[in-house]
Amino acid sequence: RYLLEQDFPGMRIGPEPTTDSFIAVMYGETEGNVPGNALVVDPKKPFRKLGRFGNAFLNRFMCSQLPNEVLKSISIIDSPGILSGEKQRISRGYDFCQVLQWFAERVDRIILLFDAHKLDISDEFSEAIKSFRGQDDKIRVVLNKADQVDTQQLMRVYGALMWSLGKVIDTPEVLRVYIGSFWAHPLRNTDNRRLFEAEAQDLFKDIQSLPQKAAVRKLNDLIKRARLAKVHAYIISYLKKEMPSVFGKENKKKELINKLPEIYIQLQREYHISAGDFPEVKKMQELLENCDFTKFHSLKPKLIEAVDNMLANKIASLMNLISQEESNMPTEMVQGGAFDGTMAGPFGHGYGEGAKEGADEEEWVVAKDKPAYDEIFYTLSPINGKISGISAKKEMVTSKLPNSVLGKIWKLADCDGDGMLDDEEFALAKHLIKIKLDGYELPGTLPSHLVPPSHRKPFQTAE
Repeated sequence: RYLLEQDFPGMRIGPEPTTDSFIAVMYGETEGNVPGNALVVDPKKPFRKLGRFGNAFLNRFMCSQLPNEVLKSISIIDSPGILSGEKQRISRGYDFCQVLQWFAERVDRIILLFDAHKLDISDEFSEAIKSFRGQDDKIRVVLNKADQVDTQQLMRVYGALMWSLGKVIDTPEVLRVYIGSFWAHPLRNTDNRRLFEAEAQDLFKDIQSLPQKAAVRKLNDLIKRARLAKVHAYIISYLKKEMPSVFGKENKKKELINKLPEIYIQLQREYHISAGDFPEVKKMQELLENCDFTKFHSLKPKLIEAVDNMLANKIASLMNLISQEESNMPTEMVQGGAFDGTMAGPFGHGYGEGAKEGADEEEWVVAKDKPAYDEIFYTLSPINGKISGISAKKEMVTSKLPNSVLGKIWKLADCDGDGMLDDEEFALAKHLIKIKLDGYELPGTLPSHLVPPSHRKPFQTAE
C-alpha cells in the first residue's frame, strides 16, 4: 500500500490479524481480482505449478490487478501475516512453508516485516524463515513502525531483533535491516526523522535496481538448476546400478536409503562435486521411500557432457549478450507510487544539508560563522592577509579528522591554489570540517554556492 500509494483489490489493513491469503499484486489495464483456481490454469501467468498445493491453498490465493505505474516494473506477492500459536499452523490446511519456498526460489527480493512495538519471532515465523534457506542473498528485513518508540527503546528493539534473527538464520553475515515508518501518516516520534529518511532511500534504491538485475538472476538460477540436475542424475543412476536384477529389491532399497550420506561422499570424491551441490539428505530419503529404484534411468554421459558444455561455454556468451543489451538499452528503474516523491524538490535526500546547505540562498552560507573563524585566523599570524600551510595544518588537525580527509578539505578550500589560505578560504576550510564532523560527505568538487565571494569572478572565468 505504501509503495503503490493506492488501494488494491482484496487489500485489508488493520491492527487485528487480517489477510489469510497470498495476493499476487500485478499490473493490469483494468482493476480486478482473479481467484486462485483460475489463476493456475492461465498460461500467461507464472503460477501453473502452484496447482500441486491443492484447493486448500488455491482458495487462499488470488491475483489483484490494477493499472499502477510501479507494477509495470515489478510484481509483489503479499503473503499472509504470521501469527504465534499452534492453532494457526494447523488450520491453514496446506503446507505453508512449502508454498513460501516455492515463491522464494522464483522471486528477486524477500522482505521480512517486523513491528518495532511488538517484536516477536513465533515458531511458525521461524519455520517460514528456515524455508528460505539457500536464498539468503535475497532477504532484506524491515523494522516498521519505528516511530512508535523513542530512540532508547529503538536501540533495544534493534538489538533484540538482530539477536533473534541470528538464532534463526544460520549465516555469519549480518542481515541488512531497514528501520522506518512505512506508511503515509505523521511520525509519532520525530527524533529519528533523518535516520528514517536515509533508510527509506536505501530500501527504495534496492527495490529500484531489481529490474536491471532480473536477467542476470534468471541466468544464475538456470546455472544453479543445471548443477542440481547433474548431481541428481549421478545419485539416481548410482541407486539404479546398485539394485539387484531379481531378488531382494526391497531390502536393498532400504539399505541404500540408509546409506545415502555415504553415497553422497562417494559421489563427491568420484566426480569432484562440492558437498553444497547435493540435496538435503533427510528430504531426499523421505522422497526416495516412495520410488521404485528399478525404474530409474542409467547415467547418460552424452547428456552430462551437454550440461558441462553449456556451463563452460554457452553461459559465458549469454552473459556477454546480457551486458551488451544493458549497455544499449536505457536503465530500467521502478517508477511511480512512493518512488516518484522520494527525490522531489527540497525533499530530496540530503537537500539543504551538509555541502548542499545554502544552495538556494544569495548570501554565502559560511558568512554566518565567519566572525568566529576570523578570530582563530588572526591568532595564526597571517602575513599579507594569508596564513601558510603549516599554520593552517596546526589548526586543522585539532579536528582529529584523518589526514586523507584534511588533504581533501585543503584542496577544496585553497581556491586559487597558491598553497596559502586567506580569511575567506580559511573560513571555508573550517566550514567543510564542520560538514564532515556532522556526518555528511564532502563534495568531489567545490559547489558554486560555497566558493568565497572574493574568488568568484576569477573562478567563473577560469571555468
